Amino acid sequence: MNPPKNQPQPQSRPRPSLNALLGLDAVIDVVDIGASPLSGSGAAPYKRLLDAGHARVVGFEPDAEQLAKLNAQKGPNERYIGEAVYDGAAHELKICRAAGMTSLLEPNRELLDYFHGFPEWGEVLKRVPVDTVRLDDVVEITNIDYLKIDIQGGELEVFRNGTRLLSDGLVIHTEVEFLPMYLDQPLFADVDLFLRDLGFVFHRFQPLTSRVIKPLAVNNDIYAGLSQAFWADAVFVRDFTKFDALDERDLHKTALILHDIYGSYDLALRALMASDAKTDGKLAETYLAKLN
Repeated sequence: MNPPKNQPQPQSRPRPSLNALLGLDAVIDVVDIGASPLSGSGAAPYKRLLDAGHARVVGFEPDAEQLAKLNAQKGPNERYIGEAVYDGAAHELKICRAAGMTSLLEPNRELLDYFHGFPEWGEVLKRVPVDTVRLDDVVEITNIDYLKIDIQGGELEVFRNGTRLLSDGLVIHTEVEFLPMYLDQPLFADVDLFLRDLGFVFHRFQPLTSRVIKPLAVNNDIYAGLSQAFWADAVFVRDFTKFDALDERDLHKTALILHDIYGSYDLALRALMASDAKTDGKLAETYLAKLN
């Protein structure tokens, strides 16, 4: 049973960074598409790495107001650019009543009418012409180790126009939907199939979100979930059955991301084992001993 709202939750002890555990100096090149907190929920998943100096971030946020906020509070390892990453063509941005619903795609009102709150949140207040840029054409990006993306249904189009950079990527953290919140929106299955062709496999949902279908409501809470999975943040990793194809540096970075951000100790261990196989090292043995 979930505890009542606003009740303080027990805090787990922060796990030490993998860099500290093993004496590594790996630094992650992060690209964040849809960098404003309004386009997601809370702090960026990589914030812990950034705060510790283990990450460099290039972020994209086309909303001028949100871009100004990001630049006003950024640290030395952050750079934010006011471009919309998509397919390189001109489009129309649909500004919705709820900022988190704003998208290049048209809200699917027929579907949204089945859920509490969404018909109002998805109301288009303004339509703004916007130029977009292809991920592969962004000159400020030379490498992507970790991609975080949340642009309300347009993620697959970004992947299609970023195959050169993503071919060397290690981990992707992307929003996906299981129902078409927007018209003609690709769903989780489409994203999964495309990323598998690029050499990634699905790792986990972080988190999985459900919503109650009207007219039922749970405790008069329009934000409550029940049985219908609606959307999620999905994590994809480089195919771990082929870790031996990665070099030592990328294996250390993979292990750092998996350990520090997701607590995926089993997969981090496999990355370290693959690294040791190349160097006759003892990182996996040391890691396993510290975990135990």
